[in-house]
Amino acid sequence: KVKKEEPDDSFTFDEPAQKKQKTTNSAQGRPIKLKLSNSCVEDLQMNWDPIQVLAEKTGVEQWVCANIAKLFQEENTVPFMVRYRKELINHMDADAVRDVQLTLEELRSVAKKSKSVSQTLKKEGVLTSELEMALKNCTTAGDIDHVYAPYKKGSKLSKARRAKELGLEPVALALLQAPQTLDLHSSIQPNTKGLSTLDEVTTGVQEILTDMIAKDKETLTHVQSWCDRSAVTIHSSVSKTALKEQQPQQGNQKSKPKDIAKFSLYTDFTCDVQRIQHYQMLAINRGENLKILTVKVNIPDWVKNDFCRWCINVRWRPQGFAQPELMTILKNAIEDSYRRFILPFLSRGYRTKLTTSAEKESIAMFVRNLRQRLLMCPVRGRVIMGVDPGFHHGCKIAILSPTSQILHTDVAYLHGPAKHKEAENLLTLKNFFNSCQTIVIGNGKACRETEAFFTDLIKQRFFKPLDVSYCITDEAGASIYSVSPEAVKEMPDMDPNLRSAVSIGRRVQDPLAELIKIDPKHIGIGTYQHDVSQSLLRAALDGVVQECVSFVGVDINICSETLMRHIAGLNAGRARSIMEWKEKNGPFLNREQLKLVKGLGPKSFQQCAGFIRINPETVRRRQLKSGTAYHNVPLKQTAEKKKVKGSGSASNKFNPLDQTCIHPESYSIALRFLSQIGGSLDQMGSAVLRQSIESSVKSRGLDVLAKSLDTTPETLQLIVDGLTQPPGFDIRQDFEQADFKREIVSMNDLHDGMVLTGRVTNTALFGAFVDIGVGRSGLIPKRFITPDKLPVDQRRRSLALGPGERVEVRVMNVDLHRNRITLDLIRVLR
Repeated sequence: KVKKEEPDDSFTFDEPAQKKQKTTNSAQGRPIKLKLSNSCVEDLQMNWDPIQVLAEKTGVEQWVCANIAKLFQEENTVPFMVRYRKELINHMDADAVRDVQLTLEELRSVAKKSKSVSQTLKKEGVLTSELEMALKNCTTAGDIDHVYAPYKKGSKLSKARRAKELGLEPVALALLQAPQTLDLHSSIQPNTKGLSTLDEVTTGVQEILTDMIAKDKETLTHVQSWCDRSAVTIHSSVSKTALKEQQPQQGNQKSKPKDIAKFSLYTDFTCDVQRIQHYQMLAINRGENLKILTVKVNIPDWVKNDFCRWCINVRWRPQGFAQPELMTILKNAIEDSYRRFILPFLSRGYRTKLTTSAEKESIAMFVRNLRQRLLMCPVRGRVIMGVDPGFHHGCKIAILSPTSQILHTDVAYLHGPAKHKEAENLLTLKNFFNSCQTIVIGNGKACRETEAFFTDLIKQRFFKPLDVSYCITDEAGASIYSVSPEAVKEMPDMDPNLRSAVSIGRRVQDPLAELIKIDPKHIGIGTYQHDVSQSLLRAALDGVVQECVSFVGVDINICSETLMRHIAGLNAGRARSIMEWKEKNGPFLNREQLKLVKGLGPKSFQQCAGFIRINPETVRRRQLKSGTAYHNVPLKQTAEKKKVKGSGSASNKFNPLDQTCIHPESYSIALRFLSQIGGSLDQMGSAVLRQSIESSVKSRGLDVLAKSLDTTPETLQLIVDGLTQPPGFDIRQDFEQADFKREIVSMNDLHDGMVLTGRVTNTALFGAFVDIGVGRSGLIPKRFITPDKLPVDQRRRSLALGPGERVEVRVMNVDLHRNRITLDLIRVLR
């Protein structure tokens, strides 16, 4: 039986959250502009400058926005731009570039919607030059809806339209334009339904006026401005449906009562729309979707009073003397319009704005969490025992080699009814530890019992003379992966439960390579993942996966097809073509051979080449394994070519630069630079070359050197990094890795004021969860994550902690009944 994923508990804490800290957009470089011959936003055909609006919405300089728009038009990927076009984007990070990209797509959709609405109005014969100009002035979808509202036809015949079909529209206009000449009795037609009495005529005229007021752009603009200056609040309470289900039911009804307790903080919750926190908005939306909460936007009564007064005295004031009965009709129409149409319109606007903002911040939190989870430092050179803990079905065990090859799998019954086999299990475990000193335990059911079991064995020196240690890792998504087509293809003859143990072990050996096999939503990297826009979430998470895989770099000759398809410039089809090429022609000898792969054109090669590595040692091992002779060749660029039918030509020699982050477009510059300082390619990564480069840069300066080589300082800095980094350099070596422990602490041992160290497991919009080794993650509420407790480089982020970071915390409160721990952040450990 395959173990099912257990949903995480929903945590809700009533803590005032710290406001998002402002960031400055200080220029880090000189403005460098691309030639904008055919800007990707010129075809929007709007009355505003797309680049100017893009700069205003994102807070990014106009020249940077223009460059980013041009780079996206030329099909450049975000990782490529961030690494190899730094001078054009003013050293922006990937998140900032993606934000500009998203805003640019929003502007395109606004232009598309404006054009569509114009065509619709033109077909209906109501499009005027003024209306077309108003549509072209809109910069948001909400603005377009505002302009289009007076002309939008409902799905059913409204009361106003029925009154117009009865011919009462001229009467309604006369009430406003010439009330002194209006006689309602003349419109009575005894044999016509809707006109048979004075009351029916009066009702029809009132409905037409109500509709006119509700769809008037100037009226809506005024009332919106009043609301922006008032204290508008949002209120949530328990819905009638949830209350009804809590009452005892008669009969054999199987309907499950609503779990109101999970939303106890929001059963009578009121907050100003300007101050409500993003996580609060998402929680309220979830409760409303579950029909547990009912939500209402409260607009102060003075707005209605001022609105009615302004309408009667200014905007909708009759042009002449109107009889009291006519003024009564107008007053009723204004109040009815506000109640039935304008108030719901304003409420929808506030809800949409708040939800959009909350979703955007939640997705940003997902992105930060996923990046830190993927970039955790891998554990190299160890034989790993992956343990998927369990009670009745035993603990699934997988022994993995340092290169993640499966050496052995088994099931050990350490808990529950089958514990009588303990002696047999201990003998089995001892045999495993002839070569294995590291245990990785999944944090699912029976995790702490399994941890305690191994801790006791370690304390008893059961594994003597080996120094055995263990760590706990997040197993979220492992069970889903174990039955996925990817896992079946990779481990076809293995039980799904054992595949979970393999995945758990590999998550420590190489977190990036393993976690990309799992849908990011199932890795446990945030909250409310099912409550935000799925298309935006998918795009953001795919973007950060591509960024991480690309920046780490991929050895093309040993990586999986799954990993390869996440490299910038590649996709599933191109990754498959590369795998087929390797099967047919053997390992790649250099980056140039990528050009021979079917479907990999010049643009794709440009985008992916810098992120692909060719490791000579890997090639040597693969050729020896396949029986192919391996010849050492001079480590220099060569002009020798190998003709391939229909695919042009490529070198069949190694190039040492193919092991680095230096892009092939900069190889000639790198060689000239080496020639300048008297170095050579065979010195790459050596202390001698590093010292020579450092002294040259220090004496002449990076800018002067770049100018002499006819390149930019940013490109030269990348070349310097590539030449000085040792072979096999991994950017993740400076990041955190799993904590290996030898003992545990019980939750009962905790007391207020105790200082502990732990590791952040997840961050939410209301705080950060920290594993302190007691079986339950504690929460640092957002109010305790203050700038003075953070390193300088983390103070600009809205919530400056992410998964994997080690922290020192103080226990503030231990609630054993609710199984909750509240922590205070002391400092981030580096």
